[in-house]
Amino acid sequence: MAVSSIGASKLLVKAGGIGSQPSDLRRLSLSPVQISVRPRGHAPARRSVEVHASGNVFGTNFQVSTFGESHGGGVGCTISGCPPNVPISEADIQFELDRRRPGQSRITTPRKETDTCTIQSGVSDKGLTLGSPIHIFVPNTDQRGKDYSEMALAYRPSHADATYDFKYGIRAVQGGGRSSARETIGRVAAGAVAKKILKMLGTEVLAYVSQVHKVALPDGIVDHETLTMEQIESNIVRCPDPEYAQKMIEAIDAVRVRGDSIGGIVTCIARNVPRGLGQPVFDKLEAELAKAMLSLPATKGFEFGSGFAGTFLMGSEHNDEFYVDGNGKIRTKTNRSGGIQGGISNGEIINMRIAFKPTATIGKKQQTVTRDREETELIARGRHDPCVVPRAVPMAEAMAALVLVNQLMAQKAQNELLPLTSPLQEPIPTVAPLNHV
Repeated sequence: MAVSSIGASKLLVKAGGIGSQPSDLRRLSLSPVQISVRPRGHAPARRSVEVHASGNVFGTNFQVSTFGESHGGGVGCTISGCPPNVPISEADIQFELDRRRPGQSRITTPRKETDTCTIQSGVSDKGLTLGSPIHIFVPNTDQRGKDYSEMALAYRPSHADATYDFKYGIRAVQGGGRSSARETIGRVAAGAVAKKILKMLGTEVLAYVSQVHKVALPDGIVDHETLTMEQIESNIVRCPDPEYAQKMIEAIDAVRVRGDSIGGIVTCIARNVPRGLGQPVFDKLEAELAKAMLSLPATKGFEFGSGFAGTFLMGSEHNDEFYVDGNGKIRTKTNRSGGIQGGISNGEIINMRIAFKPTATIGKKQQTVTRDREETELIARGRHDPCVVPRAVPMAEAMAALVLVNQLMAQKAQNELLPLTSPLQEPIPTVAPLNHV
């Protein structure tokens, strides 16, 4: 690769296996890049630092790379590290994508996309994963680039328009490019595969809307032990309580007709999670979940268990006391820990809440500036959600599932390579072999 000089130093960039062919450059997204800094002159000293050249890849064992822009030819993902013999179909993935897709109700963006997926590699004709990379593609079919003509010049307040220019000096104007929520199609598709693996092991991930603007579900109104997908999907806002769901829909309708937007909170739970998941100290389970959730568009906050409310309690009030249940298992009487203690899952229900801001693109006049640093006014056009949380539900489920599958694979590799030595350790559940005939 070319050598660039910066100030009084020369910057030498090397990537393992990278040559001069254009096809080699594509590997930069998955390969760490080694940068060597050599002062001018003949000084022999050389310092090296390894830099990961992409933020488009999630996970280490079950690795997902997403691609595509909002108004490009299409979006999707490539999954590397998926175990073989997982039964998966386009219908399995489509179910999750349909929950995420635009135009599904009056309280979502009116953009009309079917978000029809195709699996292009990694799955056999019998519908079983091969262990090789799985490539999933979804075409964009309802682009309206002309809606973004003003935004090519003027920045939308609180949107990523300006910061993408600050970082790259160039951006995909139509639809926001990679900052668009259409990027999450790849996450939801990969999450569908992860959820299928979790289901085979008896673990379930569910999410629902617990707050829209000032309409919030009271604590304890949703029973996380018995919550079902059917309850969540019973209304367009994805709140399992019918009375509060109607209030939330009315709140979204009120701002939608005024060209404004509101935010809210998605609650996500994971049931029957094996004990022992999480890698202290920097890769604690809650830290991995927080990173996953806060990587979603429009997120502004994350908490698990008692969260910030726990700061109002004393230790004697907050501690989850232990007991032994009828099956001889060590359990906790309460779950203020949110299913995680010391960064490791303890077998109780994992629960977390993710805060989403109001949609940045609104149909109201706002003060802003142009790329030429001129002050101006902007009324954003285009088709956008008046509230993102109903469609964020499957996104949160997907990210939680991706984290848990990665942690399950890490636990299996590290702690079950050799026989378990303590009765307190529990092996990851096994799945009966599939009949290939």
